[in-house]
Amino acid sequence: MNQKFKAVILLFLLPFFAFAQSVITGTVLESNGLPALGATVAVKGTSNGTSTDFDGKYTLNNVPSDAVIVFSFVGYITQEIPYTGQSTINITLEEDASELDTIVLIGYGSTTKQNVTAAQTTVSDEEFNKGAIVSPGQLLAGKAAGVQVTAATGRPGDGPRIRVRAGSTLSANADPLYVVDGIPLDATNANLNTINPAEIESFTILKDASATAIYGNRASNGVILITTKKGKLSSDLKIGYNVQFAIDNNTDRLDVLTGDEFRALINDIGSPEDIALLGTANTDWQEEIYQTATRAIHNITLQKGFENTAIRANIGYTNQNGTLKTSGYERTSLNASVIQKLLNNDLKLTLSVQGALEEVRSADEGAIGSAIDFDPTQPAFDPNGPNGFFEYFQSNGTISNLAPRNPLGLLESLDAETANNQIRTTLQADYKIPGVEGLKFNGTVGVDYNEFDSFSNRLPNSGVGLTTGAIKSSSNGLRINQLINGRLDYKKELTSIESTIDLTVGSSLQAFRRESTSFSLDNTGVAIDPFIAFNENRLVSFFGRASIDIKDLLVLSASVSRDGTSRFSPDNRWGTFGGASAALKLTNTDFIQNSGFVSQLKLRGGFGVTGQQEIGQDFLFIPRSTPSNAQAQVQIGNQFFTTLRPELTTDLKWEETTQYNVGLDYGFFDDVLTGSIDVYTRDTEDLLQFGPLAAGSLGNFALQNVGATRSRGIELAANVKLLQTENFNWDIGGNLTFNEIEITDLSLGSNDAPVPQTPVGGAGFNNFIQEWAVGADPTSFLVYRQVYDAEGNPLDGVFADRNGDNVINSDDRVRYKKGNPDAFFGFTSNFNYKRFDMSFTLRGAVGGYNYNNVRAARENADAVTENAGDWLNNSTAGILDNSFQSAPLNLLFSSEYIEKSDFVRLDNLSLGYTFNTDKVGIRASVTGTNLFVITDYSGLDPEIGNGVDGAIFPRSRGVIFGLNFEF
Repeated sequence: MNQKFKAVILLFLLPFFAFAQSVITGTVLESNGLPALGATVAVKGTSNGTSTDFDGKYTLNNVPSDAVIVFSFVGYITQEIPYTGQSTINITLEEDASELDTIVLIGYGSTTKQNVTAAQTTVSDEEFNKGAIVSPGQLLAGKAAGVQVTAATGRPGDGPRIRVRAGSTLSANADPLYVVDGIPLDATNANLNTINPAEIESFTILKDASATAIYGNRASNGVILITTKKGKLSSDLKIGYNVQFAIDNNTDRLDVLTGDEFRALINDIGSPEDIALLGTANTDWQEEIYQTATRAIHNITLQKGFENTAIRANIGYTNQNGTLKTSGYERTSLNASVIQKLLNNDLKLTLSVQGALEEVRSADEGAIGSAIDFDPTQPAFDPNGPNGFFEYFQSNGTISNLAPRNPLGLLESLDAETANNQIRTTLQADYKIPGVEGLKFNGTVGVDYNEFDSFSNRLPNSGVGLTTGAIKSSSNGLRINQLINGRLDYKKELTSIESTIDLTVGSSLQAFRRESTSFSLDNTGVAIDPFIAFNENRLVSFFGRASIDIKDLLVLSASVSRDGTSRFSPDNRWGTFGGASAALKLTNTDFIQNSGFVSQLKLRGGFGVTGQQEIGQDFLFIPRSTPSNAQAQVQIGNQFFTTLRPELTTDLKWEETTQYNVGLDYGFFDDVLTGSIDVYTRDTEDLLQFGPLAAGSLGNFALQNVGATRSRGIELAANVKLLQTENFNWDIGGNLTFNEIEITDLSLGSNDAPVPQTPVGGAGFNNFIQEWAVGADPTSFLVYRQVYDAEGNPLDGVFADRNGDNVINSDDRVRYKKGNPDAFFGFTSNFNYKRFDMSFTLRGAVGGYNYNNVRAARENADAVTENAGDWLNNSTAGILDNSFQSAPLNLLFSSEYIEKSDFVRLDNLSLGYTFNTDKVGIRASVTGTNLFVITDYSGLDPEIGNGVDGAIFPRSRGVIFGLNFEF
C-alpha cells in the first residue's frame, strides 16, 4: 500500500479516534473498607451507568474522553472523578452524616436527628398520601406508628379523627395539640381544613411525655407540629400550577330489602292492615339520595429567593360535591410567607399567613338512616304529597310525626350553609445576640382569627316543615386566638469535657375569645329563643429545657413547664409538668463502628408528666346559686336573654398523665434498613368526666375528676430501600402498633367516694351498649349472651342466664369484646423507574369489634310492622336469615350484633409520569382512593372509631386525574 493511500486512510480515521470510547473498571469501598454493594457508577449527564457487585467491583463501558464519572451510594457523599484516560478507578466513599445531622423540630425549638431523645416521628411531604386531598389529616393516614388516623367519612370537607397513642382521656378532648408554624390552635376550633394540604411541608408528631411535657397543661394526648412551606434564599423564580379532578362514587350500599323482597316478607308476617299499606313500586332509596360526585382542586404557586429575602405565595381553590345529594364543600385559600435577614444576617424574620374562605353546604344526613328504613314499595314522588314527595299520612289526614320522612324529601327541602372565614398570621424573629456566642432569642407573635356565619331554612310545605313548624335558624360569631411567646436558646461546646450543652428558657401567653349569636324563626316569623354567648380564657406558661451531649455518645435532656389556666379555680389554676429523657448513641461506640453492618443504633428512654385542661367550657369553678334546672335570664325591653351560667361542678383540677417510654432507633447495611421500636406505659388520673355526683352534692350530674386509666403499647416502624440505582428506586415502609387501655379506678378524685353503682353491677357509667368499669377497656360492650341452635342460628329472645336465677334481666348482662382494636398498621411503597413513579398506602386494624346498631334496630318483625298501623319500616337483609319476631329491649343488647371489625384498606394507589422538557416540568398522574376494603364485617364500613355503628355518611371511592406544571 503506497504512502499516499495510507495517509488518506489515516485522515479518514482520525475523527473516529477522536471520539473513541474506553472501558473503566475498579472497586468501590465504604469508609470502613468493606465493599459497597449496589453503588452506582455513571457518566455524568448521561444514562450510561452500572452498579457494583458483591465485591464492590464494577465495569463501565463506552466512556468518552471528556467524561466525569459519578460515584454514589446511599448514606455516603457523592463523588465526581474526571476521566483522563485511566483504565482503573478505585475509590473509597466518605460517610454522609447529613441524615443524622438533619434538623428536626421539638417542642419550642429544634435539634439534630441523632440527638433526639424522645419518641417522635416526622412525616415529610415526600411521604404524604397522594390524591385530591381536601383535609390535611388525610396526608398522615398509615404513615406513623402510634398514630391512629380514622378515615374521614364521605361528608365533603370532613377530616379524619387523629389519635396519638389512642389519647389519654375518656370524656375530655382526646385530640392532640396542633401547633401550626408556632401557634398552638384552640382545641375548640382546631380546624385544619383552613390549611391548604398542598402547602404543608411536614408533620412532626411528639408522642411520649418527655417530648410533650414542655407544652404542659394540654399535652397529654400528644402534640403535632405542622410546618408550612416557605421560600428559599438565593433561589430561582419558580411558578407552579397543579390541577386535580376527581370522580367519586359510593360503591357499597347497605344490603336492605328490595320492594319485591319486602312485599314477600310483609305478606308472610304482616297483618291484613300491614299488607294494605304496601305499595307497588320498587324504589331503591339509597340510589335516590346518592349521586356521582366530583372534586376539583387548583393550586398556583410562586416563589423566589434573593440573597437576604425569600418569598412564597400559593392560591388554592377546592370544590367538592358530596355523594349525598345537596352536600358540598368549597374553599379558597391563600398561603404566603416572607423570610427576611437583617443586621448582617444576625436577625431573621419569618412572616407566615394562612387564610381560607370556606363554604360548607350541609345536607340533611337524616336521609341516610331514612333511606334504610323507608318502605321500598312506595314511590319517591307523589303529586298530592307535601312538596311533591310521598309521605305517610295518618287516618285523620295529617302526616305521621313518628313515621320516617321521605329521604329525598329531607334532602330537597333543606337549604343549609356555613361560611367560615379564617386567617392565621405568625411573625417569628430569630436573633443572634451579639457578644455572646451561641445565644439566640426567638420570639413569636401570632393571631388566629375566625368568623363564621350559618343559616338553615326548611321548606314549610315539606314533610318535616308540616310536622315541626319549619324552623329557620341562623348564627354568627367569631373566635380569636392570640399568642405571644419568647425564649432564649443557648448552645455551647465544652471542649474540656468534650460535650455540648443546649439550654432553652421562655414564656408564653395565649388568650382565647369566642362570641356567638343565634336566632331562630318559625313559619310565622316569630323569634324562638335568641341566644348570645361569650367565652374567654387564658393560658400562661413558663418553660425551660436543658440537654447535654457528652462526648457525642450520651445525650441527657430534661424539661419543665409551669402553667396556669383561667378554666380552673384559683386553688387549682397552676400546675407543674416536666419530663426527662436520655439517649445512648451506640453507633459512636468502637464496637458498633467496627461491626461493618450497623449504621445507626440509639437507645432511648424517658418519662414525663403532662396535663389536660380541655373541658370545653369556661368559668366552671363558679358555683350555681339556683337549682340545676333553672334558666338565668335578663330582660332587655320585651325580650329575655339567657345569661352566662357556669355549670354546677365539683372543685375541678387537671387530668394528669404520667408516661414512661423506652425506644430503639436502628439502621443496618448503610441505612438500607432503618426503623424504631418503642414501648410505653401511661397512667392518667383525675379524669374529667360528666357524671353523677356523690351523695350530698347539689344537683345530680356535673363535670368532675373521676378515676384513672392505664394504657400500654408497642410501636414498630421499619423502612427498607429495596433498590437504589440511577434509573430505578424502590422503598417500602411499614408500622405496627399494639395498644391496650383499661380503667383502673372510677372513684371521685375530690373525696375518694365511689361512683354510684349502675344497675348492671360494677362501678361505672352506663352508655347504652358500652359501660365503663374498673378492669375493662373503656369501649367494652355490655350485652346479653345470645343462645344459638345446633346450626348456629340465633334463637329468638333466648339469652344465657348468667347468674342462674331463671330470670333474664340486667343482672345477666356481661362485658363482651371491645371497640378498640388490639393493633393497627400501615404499609407504604414508593418506587420510580426513569420518569415513571408509583406509590400506594395500605392501612388496617385487627382485634376490634363493632356493635352493629343498623342491624339491631331493624332485624325483627316488630320493628318492621308495629308502627301504629300507619306505616311500615324496611329492614336489612339479615331479617330473612333469623327468626326474631319481637323486639324486646333485651334484643337490642344481644351479643349477636357484636361483630369483628378487622379490616385492610387500600387507601390510595397513584401512578405518575414526568415529561422531559427544557423549560417546563410536567407531571401527569392518576390516583385511586379507597379502592378496596377487606373485612368480614357485615356493615357498610368497619372503620367506625368508637365501636358503635349507626348510619354513617359512607366513604366514597375516587379516581383522580392530575397535572402539575412548573416553570
